[in-house]
Order: sequence, then C-alpha cells, then structure tokens
Amino acid sequence: MTRFEQLTDDYRQHGLAGRVGFGEQPALLVIDFIKAYTTPSSPLYAAPGVPNAVRASQPVLAAARAAGIPVIYTTVAYAADGRDGGIFVQKVPALRQLTHDSPLVAIVDELRPQAGELVIEKKYASAFFGTHLAATLTALRIDTVIMVGCSTSGCIRASAVDGMQHGFRVIVPHECVGDRAPEPHLANLFDIDGKYGDVVSVNDVLAYLHRRSMNAPSSPINTDAVE
Repeated sequence: MTRFEQLTDDYRQHGLAGRVGFGEQPALLVIDFIKAYTTPSSPLYAAPGVPNAVRASQPVLAAARAAGIPVIYTTVAYAADGRDGGIFVQKVPALRQLTHDSPLVAIVDELRPQAGELVIEKKYASAFFGTHLAATLTALRIDTVIMVGCSTSGCIRASAVDGMQHGFRVIVPHECVGDRAPEPHLANLFDIDGKYGDVVSVNDVLAYLHRRSMNAPSSPINTDAVE
C-alpha cells in the first residue's frame, strides 16, 4: 500500500474524503488552459504537466459538447501596469506578462472555444472570486462542476474550494489538471479529494458524459466574447 493509500484510509476512518458524486445538471469548467502555460518561451511555461493535461482534456471537451452541457472557460489578463492584479501580481510577478494584448492569454488551440461558449476573464486564482461564474451557474440550474485546467495547486484548488462553498458538486479528473511539479500536483489532488470535491479518473467523467449524450442538448450560453 502506498503512502497516499494509507493516508486515504486514515482520512476515511476519521470522517473525511466522503463522496459527493455527479449530480443532475453538470457544466464543464476549463480553467486557465491558456498559451502562457504551454508556450516554451513563456515565463509561466509548465511542462510536462500542463501540456499533458491539455491533451487529456480534449476527449472530455468533445464529450461535454456531445452531451449538450454548458462549457465555460476562464482566462487571466491584467492592465499593462498590473494594478488590477493587486497583491497577486506582487507575489507572482510573472503574471504581469498576461496583458490584454498578449497572445499568451488566449485559450490553447487544442481546446479553442466555440461560438456560444462563455469565456470569463479573472484576476485571481479562483474562477469564482470577483467574477459572475457562480451566478451564471446558478441561473443555469447547474449542480455539478467538472473542472479541468491548471494549475492544480493554484487555480484548480482555489476554484474547487470556492465551488464547494457556493454549493456545487466539484469533480476533478486527475489526468486533466496539471502543475509545474508533481509534488504540489499530487498533494493538492489529495487535499481536494479529502475536503472539497471528488478526484476521479478521466474515464469516470467520460462514462458519465456519454450516458448523458442521449439526452437533448442544453441551450448554449449566448455569447462568444470574453467578459
């Protein structure tokens, strides 16, 4: 038994790591899969974790579209002087590269949004903080948020915490999130699974989405612009 398996058993024996499961109305949230993390010349380049997660997320995106569920993206962009990034850009100065006119803030080509799929611009780690994401999901009667993206220890963890706190079932396919190094990636997956959501395999998510693909598609969000 691995150390993580031992810890998982210990958590469950002490009343942690319960299962929230999939609900009835899911959405796919694609968090910060932007070119800043997949372009070798970028100061935020995070290989191999993030490029691998992008590849693993392609069938999930295709299955979500086939099932007709809402797909929502996030990106990150700041004013040229970074003043709208507050302390975050002081703590992570590389974020100052993510200006509105930079190609690094674009969603990666492999997962490019389609017309009608919402792209939300955020300033901080959580996709929920300072954005209209929670209100949008609530208006759509969403109860389950499937999260893919990066980084596991930053924006995924923060979004998982906030997603749970807003009352959503959080599902994280572990192959579809990535980080700069394996240690924070694994530690934060363990913590998310212990306290904030269900960390599952990509095959579990695909099976769930494929079961839904027989249902009538949901109406898409009527915008193709970054907000």
